[in-house]
Amino acid sequence: MDLIDDHGGGVYAAAYASKLEALMTTTRRVKLFRNGRNQALRIPRDLELEGDEAIIQQEGNRLIIQPVKKGRLLEFLATLEPHDQAFPDVDEDLPELEAAETFNGPS
Repeated sequence: MDLIDDHGGGVYAAAYASKLEALMTTTRRVKLFRNGRNQALRIPRDLELEGDEAIIQQEGNRLIIQPVKKGRLLEFLATLEPHDQAFPDVDEDLPELEAAETFNGPS
């Protein structure tokens, strides 16, 4: 089946097929076991998550496990264009540091 047609609908169909492929899931039956007071399961090798931490979320009777992706902020910041504007002087109305009272802890 050709996804591209003369009426432009093929672009939509191709985008839909791409989204559908991303939503496809792999289902496995696994054994649950006890690890001390916790319930645990072994994740099959082909479904392993990256890293050494994960976030687990409960939705109804389903558990959703997602890897913790570290360093995403630095990756995002690296994509930004340089900022040429000067930062505003946010402390111009504050008293001088010597004139301000400091808190030295409980007396």
